[in-house]
Amino acid sequence: MRPDTPADHVDHTAEAARLERTAGLYPEDAEALLLRAAAHLELAGDRPAATRLYDRLLAEPAALDNPALVRALKASNLWEYGHEAEARAIIEGVRTASPRDPAPWVIVAEALEAHDELEAAHETFTEGARLLLTDVPEPPRATRPLLIGRHRVRRMLGAPHDTWDTLADTLHSMPVSLDELHDPKRVWSLGSDNPAELAAEISRLRAELGAYREALSRPFPVAMLHWPADELAELVTAYPELSAEYPSHEEHLATIETALRELASSGTPNLGVVTGTVPSYEAFAASEGTTPTDTTLLPQYATALAARGRAVTWPPERGAGCWCGSGRVYGECHGAMPSDAPAGGAA
Repeated sequence: MRPDTPADHVDHTAEAARLERTAGLYPEDAEALLLRAAAHLELAGDRPAATRLYDRLLAEPAALDNPALVRALKASNLWEYGHEAEARAIIEGVRTASPRDPAPWVIVAEALEAHDELEAAHETFTEGARLLLTDVPEPPRATRPLLIGRHRVRRMLGAPHDTWDTLADTLHSMPVSLDELHDPKRVWSLGSDNPAELAAEISRLRAELGAYREALSRPFPVAMLHWPADELAELVTAYPELSAEYPSHEEHLATIETALRELASSGTPNLGVVTGTVPSYEAFAASEGTTPTDTTLLPQYATALAARGRAVTWPPERGAGCWCGSGRVYGECHGAMPSDAPAGGAA
């Protein structure tokens, strides 16, 4: 599926099958691809098939980058089609394992919350926050759903604000405050018999979610192709026809940053950078029945890498390293490039 395919028109079963086939072709990316396939199966309503994919991954947990995430997703899925006892057992196992990634904590806490286990959800959100955020000067972006979910559950429980609730408020950037967004009356109004209350609340929710809709319609980022210096040198040596496409490595890097800024300023969401290698590119060209000198293949290669989960988000989080691999902080590297700098003007 191409990045500009609207989510409303996705055949989730077919997309899951495509992702499974891709996982077979690229076993090194199988974990990310099969997790996406399982998500599509859940959206298609085929939860048993999604569970089979989770079990397939968990058959070799040592080979997984994030086994806790797979277990958390499996538990959440199981509970949705009647396997509550098994889901609870897995959730307890995830909590006991104390993963250092916030995603499993958020998933199991939200599963508990979705089934009205608010006290247990609050304990889980808090346990994850305590593990990952104690003595952390600034919460990493990935931990924000942990804080915001905890804020939501505490509002539902009527708990007073604490330090982490205040931190969640400061991290929240939408026009509607978290206190208002998580007001229990708003949640209860969705079950109201009053048509006016329902209509008003649905309108507010649409306004809040509208900014995310286009980004969510993209299954993977719109990605720019980045060649490290040694790979680019090897590429243009092997295929001199591409020299016009890549006059220099410095210009290549500046062109990427400029293009990403232009896409962002035009309103394109969900941007990223993928890093190419010559052997991988040659293999891709062979699979497409063409030669690496075909310049129209370059964006297709970038899309293929993004579809395999190889993209890194642009712009990087504040304080994170630059996408170019220089080892410098993005804000002091390509993030500091003047907006009117010519291609090749910064590296």
